[in-house]
Amino acid sequence: MSVLVNKNSKIIIQGFTGSEGTFHASQMIEYGTNVVGGVTPGKGGTSHLDRPVFNTVKDAVDQAGADTSIIFVPPAFAADAIMEAADAGIKVIIAITEGIPVADMMKAYDYIKNRDCRLIGPNCPGVITPEEAKVGIMPGFVFKKGKVGIVSKSGTLTYEAADQVVRQGFGITTAIGIGGDPIIGTTTKEAVELLMNDPETECIIMIGEIGGQLEGDAARWIKADGNRKPVVGFIAGETAPKGRTMGHAGAIVGGSDDTAAAKKAIMRECGIHVVDSPAEIGKKVKEVLG
Repeated sequence: MSVLVNKNSKIIIQGFTGSEGTFHASQMIEYGTNVVGGVTPGKGGTSHLDRPVFNTVKDAVDQAGADTSIIFVPPAFAADAIMEAADAGIKVIIAITEGIPVADMMKAYDYIKNRDCRLIGPNCPGVITPEEAKVGIMPGFVFKKGKVGIVSKSGTLTYEAADQVVRQGFGITTAIGIGGDPIIGTTTKEAVELLMNDPETECIIMIGEIGGQLEGDAARWIKADGNRKPVVGFIAGETAPKGRTMGHAGAIVGGSDDTAAAKKAIMRECGIHVVDSPAEIGKKVKEVLG
């Protein structure tokens, strides 16, 4: 059992022959991910990295049975790439692209919301189920198979948390980088819910940041769900000045509930094991798992 991607996922890369697509696709293939091809309009019928290139996502679905797509398309065209993937019947769409205009994302979000697909991102590191599938830009060697799930707004902290968990003698079921933009396809709560319902995940790490309500919503859901599995939480951005975007476009404190202190208070009230430094994540996981 895994969440979102596994060894049977049939993965395509949108923006396959570009420099970013080429670099990360070759890393994914080297990891053992089941990459069945890629899409670059106008280059259909050729091959790249020993995989077929298709003109459209629909061709990749029809001819290679693709069910998962990762998007390395420049910001101006990325929302169209998301909508094209949804239209073609792709079930899991992972958008790595950073800097997609908010108006474009609003359109794409509305377009796909009633379709049978799940969008992760944009502006995210992707999803990895260790030793099965790496669909993203994360350093695969950090991740080992195990029983701890990760949900994170931050790419770097995803890898840091995974490394600490592995050093404590545990491993990862699936790590989901949800992205730090104001409009993302899968919220913290939705990603936590996927891991709560995964029988192999015994503990969840939830990494958030200042700005928005996602962590509070997730914490309240975890409490309402009966705290079925222990959750270790961390919020980045404690020292960020008020009203300034820090790092991610979504990391801007709008009201009093958006601060790191307020989010941590809500999480603690909801039974989450909150740490004040990212360096404590692994130790806390060991503590709660015994």
